[in-house]
Amino acid sequence: MIGQIIDGKAVAAKLRADVLVAATNLRARDIVPTLAVVLVGDDPASAVYVRSKTKAARDAGVEPRDHKLPATASQAELMALIAKLNDDPTVDGILVQLPLPRGLDSDAVIRAIDPAKDVDGLHPTSLGYLAQGKPVVQPCTPKGCMRLLAEVNAEIAGARAVVLGRSLLVGRPMALLLANADATVTLCHSKTRDLDTIVRGADIVVAAIGRAELVRGEWIKEGAYVIDVGMNRTSDGKLVGDVEFLAAVQRARAITPVPGGVGPMTIACLLENTVEAAARRRAR
Repeated sequence: MIGQIIDGKAVAAKLRADVLVAATNLRARDIVPTLAVVLVGDDPASAVYVRSKTKAARDAGVEPRDHKLPATASQAELMALIAKLNDDPTVDGILVQLPLPRGLDSDAVIRAIDPAKDVDGLHPTSLGYLAQGKPVVQPCTPKGCMRLLAEVNAEIAGARAVVLGRSLLVGRPMALLLANADATVTLCHSKTRDLDTIVRGADIVVAAIGRAELVRGEWIKEGAYVIDVGMNRTSDGKLVGDVEFLAAVQRARAITPVPGGVGPMTIACLLENTVEAAARRRAR
């Protein structure tokens, strides 16, 4: 069998269109969904990400506000900016572009963000509610992965799901979202033994471990759903995921490509979170 290739760009485009409708409805009530994006330093990759988020926000009816600090900015200066944005009633979402320059405590910065404006879903309060299975702001990339599974009608309840990677950004919240959807979840990491055996038994595989083509195509169970979050640059400059795509697509029922799979969903879900935060804050 040749698996269905899940077009993340198309799914993200539909989601951004829905976000534009929701944002337009809010603007009709004189509510302008506003996203503050904080960039510290001059990392080229981070600057590219910020520009793409800013453009996507404008296209989806979300007002972006860019705040740039030099790489020499102190922790106190960054925390002061976060406090100012927390207190600004016109700001609905705060996104701090990671990673931060060396010497800055990103955990402290995330904890300092008002949970009501935590559109990245990374604040301990947000993750705590997620662990309790309560409706919360969901981290953008895992939320996007769940949307892609829904797009191909993956049956999650009762499925055996394997998540590779235990980061707070993707792996851990991804496992929680799958468990909340009634999957039986195994969370794997660099110390996991017999990884190939575990993956072979999975109905759903989410790879977010950051190692190029670690998951071999032969490990994929016939008819499994594969979501590849990995973004790895090979020695010849090619961008590949954590899954051996060409071999895996021969066995999977549906699979995301790299690029063009999960990546576009992250920004779309960020914008959706921002519009939802704007509506919640005004409903208080």
